[in-house]
Order: sequence, then structure tokens, then C-alpha cells
Amino acid sequence: MGLMRRLSALVVAVMALTLGATPRPSAQTPATRPGTNHVVFISLDGFMSSALDDPFLPLPTLRRLAAAGVVAKAMRPVNPTVTWANHTAMVSGMTPSQHGVIFNGLLIRRAGVPPVVEPWRDKSEMVRARTLYDVAHAAGLTTAQVDWVAIWNAPTITWEFRERPEVAQAIPQEMIKAGLVSEDDVASFGTRNIVWRDEVWTAAAAHIIRQHQPNLMLFHLLNLDSTQHRYGPRTPAAMTTMAHLDTQVARIMDAVQAAGLTDRTTFFVVSDHGFKTVKRHIRPNTAFAQAGLLTVTDGKVVNADAYSVPEGGSALVYVTVPDPSGAVLQRTKAALAGIEGIERIAEPSEFAALGLPLPEESDQMGALFLIARDGYAFTADASGPVVIDAPSASLGSHGYIATDPDLSALFIASGRNIRKGITLDTVNNLDLGPTAAELLGVSLGSVQGRVLREILE
Repeated sequence: MGLMRRLSALVVAVMALTLGATPRPSAQTPATRPGTNHVVFISLDGFMSSALDDPFLPLPTLRRLAAAGVVAKAMRPVNPTVTWANHTAMVSGMTPSQHGVIFNGLLIRRAGVPPVVEPWRDKSEMVRARTLYDVAHAAGLTTAQVDWVAIWNAPTITWEFRERPEVAQAIPQEMIKAGLVSEDDVASFGTRNIVWRDEVWTAAAAHIIRQHQPNLMLFHLLNLDSTQHRYGPRTPAAMTTMAHLDTQVARIMDAVQAAGLTDRTTFFVVSDHGFKTVKRHIRPNTAFAQAGLLTVTDGKVVNADAYSVPEGGSALVYVTVPDPSGAVLQRTKAALAGIEGIERIAEPSEFAALGLPLPEESDQMGALFLIARDGYAFTADASGPVVIDAPSASLGSHGYIATDPDLSALFIASGRNIRKGITLDTVNNLDLGPTAAELLGVSLGSVQGRVLREILE
């Protein structure tokens, strides 16, 4: 049996070299033998780190995990502070300047018309960096994802229940046979309310853990993000949702225990970003229409020389026609000048400091990066007033600059090989991937993040 293990390890090593795996820097050579540990990522979308400071918010599971492990007062996200960019940063150890994901999907550009963001595009089209699940899979480990993002059709995922599951897929079929969902539930999944979808995603993650025991589980819940977009952060609706999420985390821990993996599992309970209250909406495209830079017919933008794609507290501006003289860009800047609620207009010389790629490096990046003031958020509307009061169903947002304290994300690490009773000031979400790789006995190689050795036993 010892000989067979050595031969299997040799085969994995040869395959990794054949596939062009980057050699591990000596500083990040993991001490753990691959295959002996399990890591579970639980991402609670939009969960503000400051929520743990409220003693009257019932979060018994999260507080128990924090007390038994490591908690950070804040985890700093990357720009733009949106879901897909930050989930990709967590598993790659890279900022969007390197991993390439700037939107919740892939931006598709066409000359003279507004760009559109398409979410259901293959991971290989969007993510330009190696990920934790890529290197784990290459090392012969098993990987799983439930409602993770920028991961569509990823060949290095062993088991999955997608954000938009399909009846014919293996895990939905297993759950149908087990009576956990019906075929109609899966077929109509995208039309169901987000509370119910969170419930099914939790059931799917627990099922995969119990039945398949993956070395790496990536699990993401969306209800809190949806609730805070609608009602705003620090509201009774948001607090009720946080309390419910605490019970979902407990269900995942119970599944790990039922699978007999508690002593071999490390939990990371995290979020992608925090949230801010919104009182006013900024509509750059309305300003562009007034300046003759785009045309609206029957409420639809039919052509555009310039266009703004909103990210909540930030927005990217694109010149969509050839502009060798820079005249269109100058008209675009003039149209934006003096608009209420715009804190700053960042130009390409500032993009590197923000962790963003240059336009010539990535077709996803705009010519300008707009940053909103407190209380303001950007929208894509191209008619009506340039700035309006936020409607009652749109009172919260993210996308603001990553250093904003309100955007600080949740970070808890607990379980195998994690020190106990430690509170850190601030960590970067770029450090999650390298640290989880270390625990799994693999390496992401040379990345912008680092292994959080101070939290490891």
C-alpha cells in the first residue's frame, strides 16, 4: 500500500509538470501532506465585520467559531467591492488587475452601443489567474462549489450545485433521488425567492459534505446581500437575515460532524464586502444623453459614444467609439464635471493603486473609474434627472472604495491547525487563498496575497 501511495504521488507530480504548473516558491512550500485536510469556505455575501460588535445580534454559531479560532476586526476587500471580483480575489490571491474579474460577469463590448455584462460565461473566459480549486484539483484533491461565482463550467470542480442548477447535473440528481428537492424545484430555481434559494444551497452544501467529503468546499449565500440592497444595512430586515445565516452556518458544521471530518476540517467564514446606506442615485448616462454622447429611444439606449456601467458606489465609464484624438473622452469628462455625489473621477494613472488593470491591459476596464460620496450610488438609467432620491426598494449598496470602513468584510477562521482565541486588526482577502492552500498542502505559487502564518498552529 505504501508503494501505491508513492506511485500515485509521482503520477500527480508528473501531471502537474505536464500541465505547466508553476514551481512553488520556497517561502510558500506547504508543510501539510495533500489529501489529509479539508477546508470549508462559507461566504455570507454582504456581511459587515462590524455586525459581530453588536452584543444584541444573535449570532451564537459565528461567535462560537470566533472564540475557538481567529477573528479579524476587519477584512479588506479589493476594488471594485463587488461580489465576483472579491470572491475571485479570495481564491486566487490576486487583485482584479491580475485575475481580471471586474463585474459580476463578463463585460461584452461592441462599437457604438452600450457594453453589457453577461454572467453565464465560462470561468476560463473570465478568470485570468490560477485559483485555489485549480491547484487543489491538480494535486489530486477533490473540490466542490455551491453558488460560488466566476466558476461556470470550471473543469477543476469535482462536485457542484450551481447558482443556476440544471436537472441533469449529478448533485441535483442525487438531491432529487434523496427527496431534498424536486425536479420542478431545480428547473425553476432561478425564479424562486432568494430566501428559499439560500435554503436549498445550504442543503446542497450539506449533502455534498456528507456524501462526498470534498477536500475543498466553496459555499456562498446571497440572501443578506439582496436584503440590504432593498432595505439598507443595520435595519431589522438585515439583522434578521444575519441571525438566519448563523443557523445556516451551524447546518454546515453539523454536516461536517456527521461526515466524521470535524478534526480534519478548517472553516473560513467570510464575506466579500460590507454595505452602505444609500439616499441618492447618480445617473451618469443621463448626463451623457444631455451632452449628446448617447441616444435614448423609447426608454432604451440605441447608440452611445460613451457609457457608464454602475457598480453601486463606483462606476466604470467606457468610450465605445474610436477616439484617436481623445475628443470623445474630453466631452465625457466635461459631462461628468460638477455632478452632485461624485467624490472622485479616477483616471488610468490611478488604476494600479486601486488594484485595477489599465484599459490597454484588459478589455473589461473603462477609461474612467467614478467613485461616489457617502449616501450616493450609481445607476445605469439614461433619462430623467441626473441625480434623484433613492427609491424605497433600493436603500443599500456596495462597490465603494475598499478602504472605506463600512465595506470591511467578515473574517473568521476556526478548526484544524488554527490558533485559538486570537483577534487580529485587519487582514486582506487576498490572503485567504494562500492560507487555505497551505492548510490543504498545496500552493498558489507567487501571488499578491500571503499565508497568514500568524493564525496557524
